[in-house]
Amino acid sequence: MKHMAGYKDKKFKGKSFDAIKQMFDKAYKQVADFVPMDTESSRKKVDCSGEKAESSKKRTRAVLGEESVKKQKVEDDAEKVELKACLEIVPNDDSAVNIKSLATKYPIVDWKTHILAEDIIYYQIIRADGSTKDYKIFSAMLDDFDIQDVLDLYRLVKERFETTSPEGYDRLLWGDLITLFEPSKEDEIWKTQQDYTLISWKLYDSCGVHLLLMNTRCSYFFSTTLVEKKYPLT
Repeated sequence: MKHMAGYKDKKFKGKSFDAIKQMFDKAYKQVADFVPMDTESSRKKVDCSGEKAESSKKRTRAVLGEESVKKQKVEDDAEKVELKACLEIVPNDDSAVNIKSLATKYPIVDWKTHILAEDIIYYQIIRADGSTKDYKIFSAMLDDFDIQDVLDLYRLVKERFETTSPEGYDRLLWGDLITLFEPSKEDEIWKTQQDYTLISWKLYDSCGVHLLLMNTRCSYFFSTTLVEKKYPLT
């Protein structure tokens, strides 16, 4: 199709296998129907007005000879196989979808505390794209959060309680964040730590926060990644 019919690669882009096959069949038929100039039937079909032009074209084709035609057929057959293989792995344009990166994560823009019943309480985290997710405790958030998420939540909670004091369930979240971001040896949680026994500890890799769980069920949160201050750990 390149040498005999003059097609270029860009002619095939975006076309289906069947469309390309029709183009090939048309070009190949011209080669197959070629009749040498020295036959009687050929001489009768030549129009006198265009005899020189037609004769020149047919002589050019005759020069290529039978071997050239066979070689071209082999190359075209190989190209057909390659195109067919491509069609098996390239999806139809009609079914193609715009894929959004799964790594996209929108910042936290707000949070709410919901109390449905005495034992059904949770925090709702709201992101910039409008999506939300509910968590019962701060440590559950750390399973999903990265460093920026923790920083955003601390900023939002701190802004809300700049002029007021947290109450109820909000005191738990506020206390966890203060312990994490504003360590002070004067805090009661650090003063009494020698009375506790460590049960287990965990590192949340995504945000770099450590959790220490004591025998009194108290939780200590600290992070050398988020905070440059030294924690009064014994």
